[in-house]
Amino acid sequence: MDRIKFGIVGCGRILKKHADAINENLADKAELVAVCDINIEKANKAGQKYNVPYHKDFNQMLTKHPNIEVVTVLTESGNHARHTIDIVNKYKKHIVVEKPMALTLNDADEMIRTCDLNGVKLFVVKQNRYNLPVIKLRKALEEGKFGKLVMGTVRVRWSRPQSYYDMDDWRGTWKMDGGVFTNQASHHIDLLEWMLGDPVSVFAKSTTALVNIETEDTGVAVINFNNGALGIVEATTATRPKDLEGSISILGEKGAVEIGGFAVNKIKTWNFENGSKEEREKSFKNNENPPNVYGFGHIRYLDNVCESIRNGAPALVDGLEGRRSLELINAIYESIETGREVFLKFQPQKCKLGHI
Repeated sequence: MDRIKFGIVGCGRILKKHADAINENLADKAELVAVCDINIEKANKAGQKYNVPYHKDFNQMLTKHPNIEVVTVLTESGNHARHTIDIVNKYKKHIVVEKPMALTLNDADEMIRTCDLNGVKLFVVKQNRYNLPVIKLRKALEEGKFGKLVMGTVRVRWSRPQSYYDMDDWRGTWKMDGGVFTNQASHHIDLLEWMLGDPVSVFAKSTTALVNIETEDTGVAVINFNNGALGIVEATTATRPKDLEGSISILGEKGAVEIGGFAVNKIKTWNFENGSKEEREKSFKNNENPPNVYGFGHIRYLDNVCESIRNGAPALVDGLEGRRSLELINAIYESIETGREVFLKFQPQKCKLGHI
């Protein structure tokens, strides 16, 4: 079977995870054909590194390489929607887009609608769902091991100094990026929803503690879920001097699980009423030791993309699924701005995300 041909738009910080996954881990299924970036120096550097042609924009790339089947959008968060919609309308390519899929719900809805009308697939990157400990936790939930769910907590305690935000002028802005809830914690908010189900309401607070940016670097949120469980989100990029933790814990009437590490990669607690010692010891064999907060999930995620396109396998995180966590993030910001509990579903009124 022919390998699926990828083109990448945006040659920034996250490019390496996608390009390495394609070239080194999925070479039997996927092929990186070309890259592009409006910063031609970045494009040139990426092209040289991965030995592929580089271009100044996606129009040039897709005109010269019409055999590209999947376009991976790695541009600024505030440009995800515009680039996705343009690419799909003009070239009818499948899309892989990094989190968050968009900043506003209207943009997300237009992305989904455009892909549906053009008969292409939309994949939103949520690679932490493929962490082996997370997969085991999800399986335990599906098997009913927890019984009634009581509480779920996610913690993002990472370090992003001023130099990180100064790398690009769009970082830490409402119009193009958002803060810790939108950027770093979006994966963990997605995991919390994936485990606990539909949220009913949220109340949140935030602050900008240690850096000079428009958006927040620290925040907390309390979520009521439809099944009666409570959710807690604790997120900060103001941990010093280095990344400390990216975790999720789920508590139920029959058991408790905590996955820690700095990339939701290490089972720390696996306790169930009727669980055997052998099962508990076996669970710890799912621990992983990734080199950074991105983990190993991109490889498994892109493998799912290939299987979905070639063999019709269901996409774990499609446009609709990607929109769910974006709606909750918008609700978090709505609560911060209004000082009130926000009930979903809702239309943002005060949320600054995606706006000047």
